[in-house]
Amino acid sequence: MGRLVQNHSTNIEGLIKWLKKIASRSDIKTVTPASIAKTKSRGEKLILKVTVKTKEGFKLLARKGKLVQEVFLVTSLNESEIIEIIEKTNPKSYRKKKNY
Repeated sequence: MGRLVQNHSTNIEGLIKWLKKIASRSDIKTVTPASIAKTKSRGEKLILKVTVKTKEGFKLLARKGKLVQEVFLVTSLNESEIIEIIEKTNPKSYRKKKNY
């Protein structure tokens, strides 16, 4: 089980809950939410996507509304495995798709 490092008092709404789910996996060592900034574009839902591979893992970007926040993952997993974890732990994925 990894750990969630909370260095900042300000985080995007709903992000910490999602990151706790990601950090609970045994193959994730550390999850660190970092700097937060404003953007011009606007997205309604909280999304998390992999952007850059780092020495020790990956840098992710979380976006919601006009806010964007960097998140650093320390792990030995590859990018496709990280994307799969993000999709499985997504708090919005519990909604069932309707079949017509």
